[in-house]
Amino acid sequence: MGMFDAINNSASGLTAQRLRMDIISQNIANANTTRTPEGGPYVRQMPVFSQSSSGMVQVQAIVSDPRPFKLTYDPSHPDADPNGYVRMPNVDVTEEMVDMVSATRSYEANVTVIDAAKNMAMRAMDIAR
Repeated sequence: MGMFDAINNSASGLTAQRLRMDIISQNIANANTTRTPEGGPYVRQMPVFSQSSSGMVQVQAIVSDPRPFKLTYDPSHPDADPNGYVRMPNVDVTEEMVDMVSATRSYEANVTVIDAAKNMAMRAMDIAR
């Protein structure tokens, strides 16, 4: 693996973590959305990543979380069922915040790899002088 391969692989990791952050942000923004255009509450989304044969990070899919919705008793809510329960999204904001910290750390690690590869290339050029 050359230095430029390391940069390209880390760049694909940066793109993947940016997408992960976008999805986390969307999940947090919709944590209280009880009615979507498709009907029903918002369903938490999750990215699925894979590694290509060249080591690049690829988005394999964005899937819906299969966990059940939370039921909250609020008979005054416009989306309450006849028993007064509202189906709330299956988004746990605390879990999303933990995922956000993890995505941030992964992003920072990829930036560190890019910086290290760049510094190695610069030093190699200095040696050649």
